Amino acid sequence: MWLTYFQQFLNEDFPRFLAEKTWNYKDDLCVVGAYDLACATGNKSWAQPILDHAASLIQHDGKVVNWQKGEHNLDKVSFGKSLCILYELTGDPHCAAAVQQAFQMLEDYPRTESGNFWHKDIYPNQVWLDGLYMAMPFYARCLADKGENRWNDIIEQFQSAHRLLWNEDLGLYMHANDCSRMAEWADPATGKSPAVWLRAEGWFLMALADTYELARKHTPRAAELIPLLKNALDGILPYQVPQTKMFLQVVDRADLPGNYSETSGSAMVSYALMKGTRLGMLPDVYGKLGSDILDGIRDTYLREDDGRLHLYGICASAGLGPGPDNRTDRDGTPAYYLSEKQMPDNQHGAAACMMAVSEQLLREAS
Repeated sequence: MWLTYFQQFLNEDFPRFLAEKTWNYKDDLCVVGAYDLACATGNKSWAQPILDHAASLIQHDGKVVNWQKGEHNLDKVSFGKSLCILYELTGDPHCAAAVQQAFQMLEDYPRTESGNFWHKDIYPNQVWLDGLYMAMPFYARCLADKGENRWNDIIEQFQSAHRLLWNEDLGLYMHANDCSRMAEWADPATGKSPAVWLRAEGWFLMALADTYELARKHTPRAAELIPLLKNALDGILPYQVPQTKMFLQVVDRADLPGNYSETSGSAMVSYALMKGTRLGMLPDVYGKLGSDILDGIRDTYLREDDGRLHLYGICASAGLGPGPDNRTDRDGTPAYYLSEKQMPDNQHGAAACMMAVSEQLLREAS
């Protein structure tokens, strides 16, 4: 059922999203998901949509779309993931040069007072959990490929993010921290945003597992990511919804009307549980929990309508502050996260499920 859905998504939905909007980090997720499926199944046809739509990211002259000179934006650094995959698949030197461009963005990237990359120029001095996933696995991939020893920077940014965003009372991470305390959503004492958004937790969990996979052979400090992953998972698992085996959009607020089991973040938790187990970061029981969550998503939200499969329960988008659209509602409260629309077959959900299903297939084959 999953594989049939992914074929439909990659053949129909992915091209439509690319036609509707310039390349963005959600498309990187789809590339990573399709590539993971190709690796997990041994079937190269899963990678064909990546090749078919490469020109949506990198043109024939090597120009990468949607990059602006001098811009600092971790969501666009994330393009490096797709470019790495394209280089692996094609050997095109333009892709190799573009990977180097993405890596070069991090060389002079602005940082918060804590030493973390700030999220974007429009969000200065802010550390978002999203940004750990956008930047750190790509950063680690480049260090591994180049043989550069800057691993301390990566590990320390994870440790700093933990200090900035962990809520001990809840056992969960808050979405973001404004180190300058200037944002309207920031707690004046701690800088933290006020709510726990599921997909933000998912970004962090995936970043830990993916970065560890790349760092473990290059630095003993990679081991520091293991307790961070286990601690984060031990914190979120008690909030699992028994009926769906998933997690809520606002993780800790089951009391709120309209709160719902959300697909993309639940798939990210599932992925981290199974991948963390496969990499030896977690005991095997965690892998079983991850597989059960993925089955819960399938049973709850993957269903046939109008002659094809659709995936439901996906938060279309969420963030903090005005953003490029000068919104006034993104205040980081639980009510705000619940006000954001759901979108069937959204890239966040479909791609995260591709990644999680890839881990489930590897688990079943082991």
